[in-house]
Amino acid sequence: MLRGIAKVRIGVRDQERARTFWVTTIGCDVVQDETYGDERWLEVRLPDGVVLILERADQPADAPPGQPNTPVFLACDDVDATWRELAARGVAFPQEPVDMPFGRWALLTDTEGNHFPLVARTG
Repeated sequence: MLRGIAKVRIGVRDQERARTFWVTTIGCDVVQDETYGDERWLEVRLPDGVVLILERADQPADAPPGQPNTPVFLACDDVDATWRELAARGVAFPQEPVDMPFGRWALLTDTEGNHFPLVARTG
């Protein structure tokens, strides 16, 4: 039986820069960082156990300004508190916290141009 999401692929231009962002700035743990041939397999784990595969890509997906360009929504307990904490660490937010019909959210950008919605965990 399915139990949830285990891993999600995120396209990044510079795997080392992305590793630093996700580990040092966000606080993820490195799960695996191996080379095989000319490729590098890099995984980091979010606090809830979901693993992000930081996969080499030439550019992030296109999205209209202020919109996500990944299918990943990052969860937190308090959008405003998390926004303040991450902004203090230097994380860019093209959309600061606002109320939307589906709840409060903010939009953060990683070092690779990926835009992730930040939402309060529900349920």
